[in-house]
Amino acid sequence: MPDPTRIVWAGGGVLWKPSKSAGVKVALVHRPSYDDWSLPKGKAEPGEILPVTAAREIVEETGYEARMGHYLQTVGYKLGSGVPKRVSYWAVEAVGGSFRASRECDDLKWLPIPEAINKVSYAADEAVLHTFAARPILELHTMVVVRHAWAGTPENWASDDRDRPLDKRGTKQAAALAKLLPLFGVHRLHAADMLRCMQTLMPLAEALRAEIKPEPTLSEVAFAADPEAGYERIRKLGNKTGAIHAVCSQGRVIPPVLRRWANVDGVRLPDSDNGKGSVWILTTHDGDLIAADYIPSTI
Repeated sequence: MPDPTRIVWAGGGVLWKPSKSAGVKVALVHRPSYDDWSLPKGKAEPGEILPVTAAREIVEETGYEARMGHYLQTVGYKLGSGVPKRVSYWAVEAVGGSFRASRECDDLKWLPIPEAINKVSYAADEAVLHTFAARPILELHTMVVVRHAWAGTPENWASDDRDRPLDKRGTKQAAALAKLLPLFGVHRLHAADMLRCMQTLMPLAEALRAEIKPEPTLSEVAFAADPEAGYERIRKLGNKTGAIHAVCSQGRVIPPVLRRWANVDGVRLPDSDNGKGSVWILTTHDGDLIAADYIPSTI
């Protein structure tokens, strides 16, 4: 009998690109071992978070460079062995590359969404495509909000709290963020004017050869004095099109800002502990928040 406590987790996506004739087209892959047409996906490696799994598998199965977008849904079914499998899907834009045939996937078709829905071999993929089609993907914008990484405790820091640096755990979290955030196309960096916030984005800044813009309104002290200024600054960054911005702030700033924004635009926030080194992927449309996805730190 299958182990009832075991679940096989996988990640995948609706890989899309703009199309003059159809608005967008999405990619389906053909797997010769199953003789089916499906969305690209694959199993998570040990310790791997699912957005990373999805990005890796899409590149491996299609050859295209991928930019992650908003979370779509998770579907479940049982494998032939009876073990349950869960696959989480994201909207993913193709930003370069070309198809490379392999033993796993020997063909790829770019199709308008209605044709893709008719072409896929499984009802679960149909459901994911319907979810993808429910939002105007060409008009959506991504923004990333990061809580700073671990930096010890104020009790063990005798100097100005603004100068408290990351500790060993925080340094590892910052290095992990430098690998995660580029998957979402981040290339403009902002941080509250606290050393630990700046250091959280420093490895990514070095990799991108980018500057980190200080954000004085987004520290806890400044936010407590003028929450309106901090809220408006986050919303302004979320409304900037043509570039994907990441902003690093603190634990007493991010939750109230996101709750207010979500309440204004009628978005349900997922449950989260807003832990240090965690990430929020925000999706906006004309400056309105339409989705918020939470990625906890695994370090």
